[in-house]
Amino acid sequence: MTNQQNVVVLDVISRGVSNVLPRSSLPVPKSFSPQDLKMLLMKRFEAENGGAKISAWVDSMRASSPTRIKSSTTASLPETDDTSSWIVHHPSALSMFEQIVAASKGKQIVMFLDYDGTLSPIVEDPDQAFMPKEMRATVRDVARYFPTAIVTGRCRDKVYSFVKLAGLYYAGSHGMDIKGPSKSCKYKKSNQGVLFQAASEFLPMIDEVYKDLVEKTKSIPGTKVENNKFCVSVHFRCVDEKSWAALAEQVRSVLNHYPKLKLTQGRKVLEIRPTIKWDKGRALEFLLESLGYANSTNVLPVYIGDDRSDEDAFKVLRERGQGFGILVSKLPKETNASYSLQEPSEVKEFLKRLVDWKKMSQRAAKCA
Repeated sequence: MTNQQNVVVLDVISRGVSNVLPRSSLPVPKSFSPQDLKMLLMKRFEAENGGAKISAWVDSMRASSPTRIKSSTTASLPETDDTSSWIVHHPSALSMFEQIVAASKGKQIVMFLDYDGTLSPIVEDPDQAFMPKEMRATVRDVARYFPTAIVTGRCRDKVYSFVKLAGLYYAGSHGMDIKGPSKSCKYKKSNQGVLFQAASEFLPMIDEVYKDLVEKTKSIPGTKVENNKFCVSVHFRCVDEKSWAALAEQVRSVLNHYPKLKLTQGRKVLEIRPTIKWDKGRALEFLLESLGYANSTNVLPVYIGDDRSDEDAFKVLRERGQGFGILVSKLPKETNASYSLQEPSEVKEFLKRLVDWKKMSQRAAKCA
């Protein structure tokens, strides 16, 4: 609402309601006190403001949920002028592979990987987002040669149940729940397992919100509410678009009672999380520091992700002027990433090439 509308509300309280609002739109008994008028008008103000917020949320839900392109091993971005321009600025990480590894000369590559849409295809049921066996083997090989972290909006325990690989760093709940290998790791400066939880005091509140949202959204078919420990995800991938406004209204009605929580969005998911200044970008910086690379110039972080929340990490890399962000997307998007890949199969190919390159580099060093 604008400042002018705020002034109208205050003006009505001082001068009476008859000159501002038609009788047909808001009948007011003569016995109403100034305080009654104030409360009545403020309720109308909040209702209108809430309606505008819901409309904005639905528009954002559409923007973050582009038309799905059928997966294919030969699929490519649609040929348009916009696409061609986007590819120029965000070329394929596969076609630019030699330039990427050349930039790592004398530096330690550290890999950061999102999960859904990056290591696993996006599926309708988030509980069925299993990692293909080939991808798991590839990630296992990557972790043998480079410090590797999975950074996801998922609950840390849930994503570990999908990946099932020791020796990796897991940053769940958008980096609010981080744990490293408990055993000795050649990349760490000590033998202590990394454990960091940025929002422990919010756990009871998150549990309450989860229960409230399950109850509030059960009447909207296709809705899936997921408790990710430090945040709650409301998946609407299987919800009819006609019901998105109703879903957004239910989420808003719950969120209104929790001013210390905020709403963010991803690919067909609404996420409620603490308002603390912590995200995937902060998690990336924390992990680099844990590995001893806080202010080092001898490191090349590479972050691969497909979601809006990954932009926080891409932005950190750009601001550091160090490392590369790689966006996984079949469609042009506004992004801080330097390179692109179209789908998880290309992520797997990129990671395989990285492992092969490292093996050859080590063999060449032994022969030198």
